Amino acid sequence: MPLYWAANGAMPTTAALSPVTTGTSIKTLLQIATPSTRGIRVVEWGISFSGFVAAAPINVELVQTDVAATVTAHVAAGVQPYSDAGAPASLMTLGTSATGYTATAEGTITATRYGDLQQIPPTAAYIKQWPLGREFTVPVSKFLRVRVTAAAAVNAYTYVIWEE
Repeated sequence: MPLYWAANGAMPTTAALSPVTTGTSIKTLLQIATPSTRGIRVVEWGISFSGFVAAAPINVELVQTDVAATVTAHVAAGVQPYSDAGAPASLMTLGTSATGYTATAEGTITATRYGDLQQIPPTAAYIKQWPLGREFTVPVSKFLRVRVTAAAAVNAYTYVIWEE
């Protein structure tokens, strides 16, 4: 099964990927929407911040939800094959209420399931890999989100690698 990768921004071409501000209220930085035909198995995810001074930790969540945030839609080039450059395009649903980044509205969530929950200093980075066979799974027609809540806004990069 191929692996796929997406980050919290448009796939760069001539310029580097731009980090996104966390803001100071809960914010979805990256969202992956599973279609009605396929779930995903998250094998790795990570986040890093541009903080220069030790400050209050940032609450970071990898969470499955039943409701989409309103995001900037990824295009097909933004969801890339990771383990096999020749793999077919990802089947994840694209759109402003599907797979995308930098939420402008969180939506009214009625059910969640955590894959990971951390408090990370704004001067640090975090990477999580699951042992083989124990990965976090997201079923069909659900949303995987990387959400943050920060006391002071800093810029962040985040990514998710999954198997379809």
